[in-house]
Amino acid sequence: MLAVALDIEVGGGRLTDLSWQGENLLEILIGMFARKLIDAVRLGLPRRYVGTEGDLSVLRGRLNVTRQFTTLAGMPQRVACRYDVLSTDVDINWIMRAAVDRLARLSRSQDNQRMLRELTSAYSDIALMPVATLRLGEVVLDRTNRRWRELISLAKLLLGQRFQTTTVGNTQGFSLLFEMNTLFEEYVARMLGRAMVPEGLQVYRQNGRLYCLEELDGESRPRFQTIPDIIVKRGSQILLIIDTKWKRLSPRIDDAKHGVSQTDVYQMLAYSRVYKCPRLMLLYPHHYDLGGADHYTVRYRVTGSDDKLAIATIDVGLTTDFADRLGALVRRYLSDSLGEQAA
Repeated sequence: MLAVALDIEVGGGRLTDLSWQGENLLEILIGMFARKLIDAVRLGLPRRYVGTEGDLSVLRGRLNVTRQFTTLAGMPQRVACRYDVLSTDVDINWIMRAAVDRLARLSRSQDNQRMLRELTSAYSDIALMPVATLRLGEVVLDRTNRRWRELISLAKLLLGQRFQTTTVGNTQGFSLLFEMNTLFEEYVARMLGRAMVPEGLQVYRQNGRLYCLEELDGESRPRFQTIPDIIVKRGSQILLIIDTKWKRLSPRIDDAKHGVSQTDVYQMLAYSRVYKCPRLMLLYPHHYDLGGADHYTVRYRVTGSDDKLAIATIDVGLTTDFADRLGALVRRYLSDSLGEQAA
């Protein structure tokens, strides 16, 4: 899920080198980041041209006319120049330097420490910026620095406030925390997007953004913006709205509603009305107590309409054909619902 959500390439050889069974997830991610960063650094650090001024013995770049004929008027052997130099003072390098510094203090793995020492040396000329000042969301990627995309995603993860200090006796450790609702949503959206390509359908995450209310004050100001997790479209037509929930559903024998929150249902009904979408789905991770695999737990008809709401589950533990199973789940629901409507 992390690999898909963060666009991380996890080649089998690399993972074997990381000795999965002997390391925790944090050390695995640190090792993956360090290895990829070493490879990138060996190809050269990102640079940019920065405007510089200086008094030189020969003209370089453009002449600073004002300074030349005022401050340097009596010094003909000096030339006031304005010119560009290639500098490593760029956002990407500051982010990588901060990540290396932080991970060097966190890692307990000897292999990781060795790689991080090598990286610390490589970045010794880069200023160490406080994490709070880094513009993590504003890095501009183009053809000259596109190869850094994956490393930036990893650095954002490892520089985020997702570490929890743990202490047992005299031993200090760290655990890595994730916002599973966001991770599950991103994973489902990306995998469903791949699965729907043959159908000619488009999948959008955190899209829509329509308002569900307008103030009655003469100016009709919109209020209460809605942001569905996932929207499935064919062209401009919205076929399905999916909200993902990282929650454990209850077996029907324990709860006729499966533990589905009434608030979540109200939210889906609002989406149906605002986006004029007749098909809705609440998607949860599957677990053994529900029985079977990747099935609808229940489907509902919205009272007074032909709109449908499905409560569905998908097994995220089976990753090999996840996109195919997710695509089949959605296609089956859409075809069944449209068939019922035609009948």
